[in-house]
Amino acid sequence: MEYISQAVAKEDCFICDAAASEDDETNFVIGRTEHCIILLNKYPYNTGHLIVSPRRHVADITELNQAERDEVMDLTVRSVEQIRSEMQPHGFNLGANLGDVAGAGLPGHFHMHVVPRWTGDTNFMPVVGDAKVLPELLKETFRKLQGKLGPRP
Repeated sequence: MEYISQAVAKEDCFICDAAASEDDETNFVIGRTEHCIILLNKYPYNTGHLIVSPRRHVADITELNQAERDEVMDLTVRSVEQIRSEMQPHGFNLGANLGDVAGAGLPGHFHMHVVPRWTGDTNFMPVVGDAKVLPELLKETFRKLQGKLGPRP
């Protein structure tokens, strides 16, 4: 309801806003590196759904420089490792949507989705009730993962 009850302007970029803010808990930022930011998706497909994104506002993966490409991929791998360790999912969906037609909710800022999956996590609720039920509050997931995906020690 929070999402559908507020009008979001097309030019708003929640990734840039989160990167510029120091309030990681409000923005669900779980890690920052030199070129990237990692945050929980505020409207997740599943518990633990996070986003790995370059800090720089670019729309397409082809616009990333080599350092950003390396960091996005490294953080995607590390995110899978960390979520696997903390939450024991049975699998993952990884991906990016480039452009409106591909389903990008934020087509102006490239980001990679990391979505943990469990056997049986799809049930009748999305089909019959048009609603997704998540077994864990976003703040609980934040506490589990926050600070564990920043720069390598």
